[in-house]
Amino acid sequence: MLTFLMWLILLVLCWPLALLALLLYPLVWLILLPFRLLGLAVGGVLALLWAVVTLPATALRHLTGGPARAK
Repeated sequence: MLTFLMWLILLVLCWPLALLALLLYPLVWLILLPFRLLGLAVGGVLALLWAVVTLPATALRHLTGGPARAK
């Protein structure tokens, strides 16, 4: 809601800039979409790598009845 109000203020103060922003927003979103997908993939790979690295410690903790991980 605040973003919409700021856009309305921009429309009143400088309407060409507001219309340019309105037209360019979908284009910028489409250009940035592959980077979001790449970030999601890299995050998944790093989470998998972290799980593989900490697997021995996790297995030992469960076998020995050690303290549970604090959340």
